[in-house]
Amino acid sequence: MFGVPPLGGRRELRRLKAELQTIDMPIIEINNLTKDYEVGFWRKRKVRALDGLSLTVEPHQIFGFLGANGAGKTTTLKLLMRLIFPTNGSVRILDRDISDVSMHARIGYLPESPYFYDYLSAREFLNYCGELFGLNRNVCQARSEELLARVNLDRKSWDRQLRKFSKGMLQRVGLAQALVNDPEIVFLDEPMSGLDPVGRREVRDLILALRSEGKTVFMCSHILSDIEVLCDSVAILKGGSVARSGSLEELRAQATNTIEIVATGADSSALTQALSIHAEVTTTPSGIRIEVADEKDVDGVIAAVRKQNGKLVSVQPVRQSLEDLFM
Repeated sequence: MFGVPPLGGRRELRRLKAELQTIDMPIIEINNLTKDYEVGFWRKRKVRALDGLSLTVEPHQIFGFLGANGAGKTTTLKLLMRLIFPTNGSVRILDRDISDVSMHARIGYLPESPYFYDYLSAREFLNYCGELFGLNRNVCQARSEELLARVNLDRKSWDRQLRKFSKGMLQRVGLAQALVNDPEIVFLDEPMSGLDPVGRREVRDLILALRSEGKTVFMCSHILSDIEVLCDSVAILKGGSVARSGSLEELRAQATNTIEIVATGADSSALTQALSIHAEVTTTPSGIRIEVADEKDVDGVIAAVRKQNGKLVSVQPVRQSLEDLFM
């Protein structure tokens, strides 16, 4: 899970960070990444989990990586972490090949189902993680306390064994260990898993704070509302390759030009008959909702509403939700 920093420790990491800041480049470059698994016992056959995946991620943003179950999200993350190895293709992170150990010392990773040493306390576990990155004991202890407070783990639990933690508490410890080396990019696989609504809000705030600190966050999540709120850009994975990618605004702009008019005080059936254009009219608790495909038709709808003695509530473009786009 963790890389080991090269000789030279923190001085080398500072030099590498300074070097990165002077280079204008994507922080992640994935080129034609392919992964085949062998399945079966007697008659083995290959199943392709990733099929020529190519993707770039710019620095200092929150990037959402979406896909249905089995689309290849977790396989991609495991390949980026060198937990498994590709059949074909290449990956560069921080302008270094993923086989470069010095690069792994500059990233953080939270797996989908983290497993920790059960008989260590949260504080001991974070100290252990810090020492893997070459931090001295005093720095480890200070960093551990800072991060446990930052992920809002109850102070009374800091010295309890991890085997006594709930799923949500373990998730908080996992987030803390992903930040123990002060990484430049953090990979999060389902970071909201096991958290209650308050915990989800706190993790959202933490992820936004990481972006404001200049870090890059690459996150997978099935909770589309979290992706919609947090992410600057997204990629939707389908069948092991990218089906759509770009900023949320760009993807929504490509999807629809529909205009929505909401009115009250008019009869929906009479309004439908009065309209001389094609429009979709529905009745909702907030009033009558009329959708038209062309902005030129808005004036005609407003005139028809007023003719029916209705009251105009709003006129706005329909923004396709991320869920609609995903489906």
